[in-house]
Amino acid sequence: MTRDVKLSQLEGVLDELDYPMSTAEAERACRDVRLILADGTENMGDLLGESNADAFDSPDELTSEVMNLLPQHAVGEPYQSEGEG
Repeated sequence: MTRDVKLSQLEGVLDELDYPMSTAEAERACRDVRLILADGTENMGDLLGESNADAFDSPDELTSEVMNLLPQHAVGEPYQSEGEG
């Protein structure tokens, strides 16, 4: 069963995992997570399959890696920062 998770809720999901974990373990653990993005969805296990990291020691490390692997359009319009205007 696939869990739909908003990107803003990602940290809560990753906090539930046991660390440290290898990238392969993270990929398996997140195979059922579909991230709801600003423009579409991404399977988190598939994203982690593209990672070059060896392991993750904390939820913060894994969150950072997921954010780096997301397509640029996933989090909103490029070159715009929140709070301006």
